[in-house]
Amino acid sequence: MKAPISWLRELVRLPAETTTAEIAEKFTALGLTVEHIETTGPGVTGPLVVGKVLSFTEEPQKNGKTIRYCRVDVGEHNDAATDEHPASRGIVCGAHNFEEGTLVVVALPGAVLPGDFRISSRKTYGHISDGMICAEDELGLGTDHSGIMVLSPKLGLAPGDDALEALWTRDEVLDIDVTPDLGHCLSLRGLAREAATVHDVAYHDRYDTPMPEPIRAGYPIANLSDRCTAFVALTIEGFDPAAATPRFMVERLQAAGVRSISLPVDVTNYVMLESGQPLHAYDAEKLVGPIRVRLATAGEELTTLDGVRRRLDIDDLLITDDSGPIGLAGVMGGETTEVSETTSAIVLEAAAFSPASVSRTFRRHGLPSEASKRFERTVDPALPFAAARRAADLLVEHGGGRVLDGFTVVGGAPAWHRIDMRAGLIPAILGGDISTFESIRVLEAGGCRVTALGDSLTVEVPTWRGDLRDPYDIVEEVGRKVGYHRIGRRVPIAPPGRGLTTTQRTRRAIMRAVAEAGFTEVLSLPFISESDLDRLRLDPWDPRRLVVRLANPLAETTPFLRTSLLPGLFMSVARNTSRSLDDLALFERGSVWFDRGGKAAPRPGVEQRPTSDELAAIEAALPEQPEMIAAVVTGNWQPAGWHGPAVPADWRHVVAFAETVCRVAGRRLERMNATTAPWHPGRCAELLVGGTHIGHAGELHPDVIRDFGLPARTCAVELNLTALFGRDTEPVRIDQLTGFPLAKEDVALVVDEGTPAEAVRLALVEGAGRLLESVTLFDVYRGDQVPQGKKSLAFALRFRGDRTLKDAEAAEARDAAIAVAAKQFGAVQRA
Repeated sequence: MKAPISWLRELVRLPAETTTAEIAEKFTALGLTVEHIETTGPGVTGPLVVGKVLSFTEEPQKNGKTIRYCRVDVGEHNDAATDEHPASRGIVCGAHNFEEGTLVVVALPGAVLPGDFRISSRKTYGHISDGMICAEDELGLGTDHSGIMVLSPKLGLAPGDDALEALWTRDEVLDIDVTPDLGHCLSLRGLAREAATVHDVAYHDRYDTPMPEPIRAGYPIANLSDRCTAFVALTIEGFDPAAATPRFMVERLQAAGVRSISLPVDVTNYVMLESGQPLHAYDAEKLVGPIRVRLATAGEELTTLDGVRRRLDIDDLLITDDSGPIGLAGVMGGETTEVSETTSAIVLEAAAFSPASVSRTFRRHGLPSEASKRFERTVDPALPFAAARRAADLLVEHGGGRVLDGFTVVGGAPAWHRIDMRAGLIPAILGGDISTFESIRVLEAGGCRVTALGDSLTVEVPTWRGDLRDPYDIVEEVGRKVGYHRIGRRVPIAPPGRGLTTTQRTRRAIMRAVAEAGFTEVLSLPFISESDLDRLRLDPWDPRRLVVRLANPLAETTPFLRTSLLPGLFMSVARNTSRSLDDLALFERGSVWFDRGGKAAPRPGVEQRPTSDELAAIEAALPEQPEMIAAVVTGNWQPAGWHGPAVPADWRHVVAFAETVCRVAGRRLERMNATTAPWHPGRCAELLVGGTHIGHAGELHPDVIRDFGLPARTCAVELNLTALFGRDTEPVRIDQLTGFPLAKEDVALVVDEGTPAEAVRLALVEGAGRLLESVTLFDVYRGDQVPQGKKSLAFALRFRGDRTLKDAEAAEARDAAIAVAAKQFGAVQRA
């Protein structure tokens, strides 16, 4: 928001000795950061003076153009008089919109006009042109180049006067960053009120005119949508379409960053900047039937004022007449009813529209405007009539005509919001010595009505402060106005607690352990595309295809939340290997999301805390989001060196990663052969804890490796930490140390090639009984001594008791274990 200081001082009487820098400092302390202070003024340097045309001679040229050679009186800058002409200067001019005696603006040699256009005496068209008579656009005062700039005799100017002083008003402009919660400060009215509060001066609101009761005495209006709470229409007849915008208004608009267009448009922009209420002017003769406010229907189109034909959405709020759409409500008007150079009757619109509706519409069409910027931050809903009346008065004052007595008001202003609170809450929250009297003064200066009874305050909040909804908003408002430097600096005392939870401690221990094991953590964005799932070679029914689509993704190429950490890790590997970093051991921990087809979450209002039912419904609508950890290894785990050849990174290292995670979590990992994407069939292990699936590990499928651009034989692991942490089984127990000796028994069992070694091991555990301490696979043999289609699995069984075991006891336990394996898998002990 750009705020000219002269305009601000017109609306509020600030102390005369207050400098612009001090005003800027106080605004910044209020949270209205002043980015910088600009100075307006001419873009002209050097001598620019008032001249009077004494005479001119018209001289036709061969190119068909007729020039005028003028004698111009420029006062003390004149050349000496001669027998041929009086004291004056000779200047060549191509314009014809002046007569003898006309006052003009003359740039003398040495002047520099905007665009670094330097003026000098030069010969042209057979004469020495000793200066230049200037047009409006050549001085940077406008865009008119139809003729030279003619000065009114009413200005009281004389030849030789400094034109810089006569034509420009110097001003200082504050460029203010207005935060979304302070939408009322997107106006000089709001800024003036804020300035009055912090400078402790009175403020008289120019727009303190109440909204009349609904009346339909003016142009007919039909409001067919609850997204429009008020609509005011005033009609002006007899308006002079040739009336020019007054200079003060043009200068203030330009200082505020708004281009001057025509008097009706300039007035609506001027009142919008002053009051904060956007307005729109219709050419009354172009309107067809009543104005209606309604939602768009499918297939409707509208050509907006920028000349673009737009296909409308059924969620767009429109302004229409019998001819169809004539404007996007709160965003931009339509081309068919815009005011023009022939407009003599105007219908002024001032309305209050739903902020959310306007916000969605201008974002949908990519059409931000000064109006939509204000509406989306909430415009004072009680302001439309006062703003329309102010605009109508300005139009009549500078463009003639009259405002018809009949006007239309549809809807009305809402009641002031009431907040009941304890006065002691303010100093208690802010931590400063702020009295109730001071709090009341600040709130009343800001437009609130306050009633105090003991420690109780009743605050009635005006309609233009929609951001003040509860007692804590009032606390913040007082703190902002009295100064953040008054807020106490005491460090809050943390409530007593029990420290980290078991899950938090375990998670931290896991992260530390895998990092110490040689893996490096990476972080990737949690977004994926459908092509990522295809490259993983997932089946159509795979749960990882149950993706959650984002309503507003950062990139349309990745519109889904991830269901696996692996695609992000694969992209990290591809990025590193493209930079010749081939030996990698990367891991990531994070959430994934699965769409289970739940109901859409409710959208509670922001006026109060959601109810327990609303919170429960929101919780129920959330997608399933387990916490995962995954790792990828490529290249060499250990490089070649004096100690020996390189050790390739392979499936053993990702399985070791999983074992490390489970060991730190106090669980025993079990492994089974598996076939699942994106791993290589026959080189993939399903990982289990207590018989519950928690993930997979192994070598990736060659097609997956190719599609993601990974090195050959890349291996990966992915574990479900939520399932691991949530296990209700007993953690691994550390048995009491015993001094009794260990009994060792080794067995080699011949089983079918397809029988998983882990399944055989579990069968041995089941049959061995209570004396068994451990079972470990130490050899797998395929060869001449084993039949075709079979394999030999060698296990080391270790037994221990509460006394020294006899050989027969150990052998009996061994045989019992073999019997169970034989029963379940047809295992035969190898001789």
